[in-house]
Amino acid sequence: MSRRRFLKGLLAGTGAIAGGLIEPRRAVAQATAPRSAANRPTRIVMGGYSPSSTAFSLALNRIGDRLKRRFGDQVDIKYVYNVLDLGYREDDLNWMVADGVLTLAYQSSGYFTNDVPDMGVADLPYLFPNVQAARSATDGRFGQALAATLEAGLNCRVLGYFEAGFSQFSNALRPVHAPADMKGMRVRVRPSKVQARTFELLGAVPRAMDLSEFAEALKARTVDAQENPFPNTVTYGVHKFHRFHTMTNQHYQNRQVFVHRPSFDAWPQALQEEMRAAVKDAVTYQRELHLKEDNDAMGAIRKEGGEIVELSAQQHEAFVRAVTPIYNEARSQYPRDLLGLVGL
Repeated sequence: MSRRRFLKGLLAGTGAIAGGLIEPRRAVAQATAPRSAANRPTRIVMGGYSPSSTAFSLALNRIGDRLKRRFGDQVDIKYVYNVLDLGYREDDLNWMVADGVLTLAYQSSGYFTNDVPDMGVADLPYLFPNVQAARSATDGRFGQALAATLEAGLNCRVLGYFEAGFSQFSNALRPVHAPADMKGMRVRVRPSKVQARTFELLGAVPRAMDLSEFAEALKARTVDAQENPFPNTVTYGVHKFHRFHTMTNQHYQNRQVFVHRPSFDAWPQALQEEMRAAVKDAVTYQRELHLKEDNDAMGAIRKEGGEIVELSAQQHEAFVRAVTPIYNEARSQYPRDLLGLVGL
């Protein structure tokens, strides 16, 4: 029996879990049936992989609150803030939405690349010089192209992009000021060939693993390092194991906000439009919260005894030069028009 079928069976046997996960067929029926047709509210189950206090979860609440204000008891909103707490993996979110177990979730692009390889373009390092440029591309033609790419390969619709921000490097061994300082470090990467190749070029030894596996690897010290925005590093407790942090800014992470396509397409037009507007508003709200989370996370790292290295322009350029071969490799792997939207 496949893992997905097993988990579906588990859900069917346990009924409602965490106020939202229910038997899949029933979940789809409740999500797609307008109230007028079934005499019951449209159920919308939103999920993710972070605690309820994070900007991502608060943004989900903002979406739900807006829908409730507009439609009242015509909608039934449920949340599953962190599927890891229920024994699932981060990558389970993909099939949960595609199969209608969840109505809406957010996900990092790297977790889509096994099924939709062209999403790897979003994982390329050093595409954007700053947050403003990254947001402009994500909210513009590049983000539209990524959405179309994902929708062509997964049973979903993409409604927007939350922001995780620029990734920084942390490790338990030594300060990192140059690529040579990473040599031989075992670094956890998401299941993204692009990210793995990036760290190979930087001299590290990539170890692809799900977030749920990384937590155990940290405790067992079978990995030495990771890359993540500072808020993620603190949210998942990595700063309690890693003393050394470097602001490498090597990868801008966005998180697609995606919905189960059959459910969304079956909703009344008014509900579809309100959901799109609610996600757009929640993206702005989440990005504002993220800026504060970033500062707070740096404070938490230092309070834990961590050291944060800020690279000079020359030091930063050394990292960019080290990964340059990946761009030529990308030109032979990904569509030219998609690469052109990020200047490649």
